[in-house]
Parts: sequence; structure tokens; C-alpha cells
Amino acid sequence: MRAVSAALASPPNRHARLDALRGAAIVWMALFHFCFDLNYYGYFSPRQHFQVDPFWTVQRACIVTLFLFCAGLGQAVALQAGQSWQRFWRRWAQVVGCAVLVSVGSALMFPRSWISFGVLHGIAVMLLLVRLIVPPLVARGAGGLGAMVVLGALALVLPRWVHHPMFDSRWSNWTGLVTRLPLTEDYVPVLPWLGVLLWGVAAGTWVLRRRPAWLAGHLPGFARPLAVLGHWSLSFYMLHQPVLIGGILAWKALAA
Repeated sequence: MRAVSAALASPPNRHARLDALRGAAIVWMALFHFCFDLNYYGYFSPRQHFQVDPFWTVQRACIVTLFLFCAGLGQAVALQAGQSWQRFWRRWAQVVGCAVLVSVGSALMFPRSWISFGVLHGIAVMLLLVRLIVPPLVARGAGGLGAMVVLGALALVLPRWVHHPMFDSRWSNWTGLVTRLPLTEDYVPVLPWLGVLLWGVAAGTWVLRRRPAWLAGHLPGFARPLAVLGHWSLSFYMLHQPVLIGGILAWKALAA
């Protein structure tokens, strides 16, 4: 029993509540993807339309928002801890490598709608931008936080004001300044989603200064497994779809 409790406890240098929030986001994502997979393999009747049905599109938007907001909170924690560029590049390389694997895997499964710029691709680019933009703003105190909030708002609304067909190609739609949504299984462009991540950094910086216990306080027992998942969020993200799809295919084979 003690071994189980130790395994579910966050390391002392972790922010347990942030890990739990991130864990909740990826569990919601996994449930969403499980429904998508069941629908893809014909287990939903009537068949669901994940690309257009508000029940699914609103859920997807909420999941991505929570995921990126948590990424922003995590960047605030990293900056406060004085994360070195060496450590940043190591983590960034992991995200980029996983993004490449997602593109390759999706191209094998969905040749016409493979993922060229999904959530991991977006996070990789946005992390670079945040690393360049945010530190000088954090150093300016409250004024810098206000500037982050304004920049985030601009990022959210800019695609509504600025868009052009030249950005509609698969190699330029990463900007988000498109006139139509691309045919792809996942699409998380820099704009408007950079705004969510910037707001996460601003919120995290304020919390760390004024209410640090909100992120690092005690967790009730039921939330500790979520914190463990949040700690290993990238690994969980990369493994959950192969496991889910493999399980569904195994079930189909056994049923046949």
C-alpha cells in the first residue's frame, strides 16, 4: 500500500495541482479519441460527424483550450524555476520528435487527411515564440502581465481580421490565417491558439507570485492518479491512440 501511495505522489519539485489539471485534460482527450475510433470502425449508430457536429467540435475546442492553457501554466513554472536553454531544447526536441511521429502515423492511417500541423506541431512553434517573447515581459511585473494578456487577445482575434488564400496550402496553413479549414485529422495553428497559451503563461505567472498554493497545494487522493498522468502527459499522448486502436481491432478480431 505504501508503494502504491509513493507511486501516486508527485515529486517535491512538481506542482501537483497543475499536473492533475493537465491529467484531466488528457483523460478527456483520450475519451474523445476513443469515441472517434469507435465511430471510425463502425461501432456508433447512427454514425457521428466529428467534423461538423457541435457536440463534438465544441468538445474538441474545449480540450485543446485546456491543454494549451496548461502548457502556458507549465511555461510560467519553468520560467520561474530558471529553466536553462539546454533543458528547454531537450524538451522541445522531444515534442518535435513526437510531432513527426504523429504526422507519419496519421499519413499511414489517413493518407488524404494526414496531420501536418496538429497540437504537438503547434505547441513546438508556440513554445519557441513564448520563450522569446515572455521573459522580458515577466521582468516588467504587472505591466508585463497586462501586455501578455493584450498580446493573447490579439492572437485570438487576428485570424478574423487577417486571412488570405495564400495561407490555405498545407505548408502555410500553420499560421492560422486561412480562408477555409484544411482537410486534416487535427489542426491547431499558431493563430489563434497562441493566445490561449499566452493567457496561460500570464495566469501562471500571477498565481506563482500571489497564490502559489493554487498550483502546488495538497491533492485529494482521487486526483493523484491524474497528477501522475499529467506528469507523463507527452508519453500518454503518444501511446493512447495505438493502445485504443489496437484494443478495438483486437475486439473486432475476437468478435469475428
